[in-house]
Amino acid sequence: MATHCPSHPMVVGVSVLPALRRGSFGAALLLIGLGSGTAVAQDLVADLIRNRGCPSCDLRLTTLRGLQMGGFDLKGTNLREADLKETDLSGAQLARSDLRRTELERATLVEADLTGASMRGVDMEKANLNRARFGNADLRDADLNETRLEGTDFTASDLRNASLIRASAVGANFSNAKMDGADLERADVSGADFSGARLMQADLDRLIARGASFRGADLSGVRLSSADMTDADFGNANLTDALLRNTRLPGADLGSVRGLSQDRIINACGDAATRLPKGITLKPCS
Repeated sequence: MATHCPSHPMVVGVSVLPALRRGSFGAALLLIGLGSGTAVAQDLVADLIRNRGCPSCDLRLTTLRGLQMGGFDLKGTNLREADLKETDLSGAQLARSDLRRTELERATLVEADLTGASMRGVDMEKANLNRARFGNADLRDADLNETRLEGTDFTASDLRNASLIRASAVGANFSNAKMDGADLERADVSGADFSGARLMQADLDRLIARGASFRGADLSGVRLSSADMTDADFGNANLTDALLRNTRLPGADLGSVRGLSQDRIINACGDAATRLPKGITLKPCS
């Protein structure tokens, strides 16, 4: 059951924390209403900082903007719709936490652990998420535009309809992730691993994916307009109804792809090192 921070701030002689520990958010608000809500909030934030975390606590709607919370223990904590803009959570423990619709714009979560976190609709625009761990996390409809994702682990995460426009995800791991309808326009995923990922109907326009692996991925219905797929590996990938318009494919391996249609290849180019399935041709890249 959700709890709050491990101290007992007082409001008119009444302790707020027991109500929060019982998981009664409404009761806590009633107690806060008896005195200075601002003072109580300040006490709770002070306790959070002093104890370097609050695992399994109820901190939803809390304002924690711009704080230094690196390495804090927030495993299983309810931070739903909290304000964490520009907060430093480097190395923080956030596994199985609730971050649905939480504001994390420009936050720093370098090497943070968000394994199994619930993050649907989270706003992480321009956040630094380098080497963070999101394995099995729910990131549906997440805003990851212009984020830094170098070496970040999204193994088996759910990124359906997430937006990663202009994200820098060099060397990131998206293996076995669900990314149906995701928008990766102008993102740089060079050297990233999408093996076994599901990218049906994803927008990959102007994607930079040099040396990326899409082995066994489902890319049916994707758009790859003006994308740079140099040296990318598409071994056994499904490219049914994929559109390759002005796509660069020098050195790419498409020899064993399924469903690729010549009539949906428009001005795409390759070179002598490009491997193609039987019956498919490309013009040489200039």
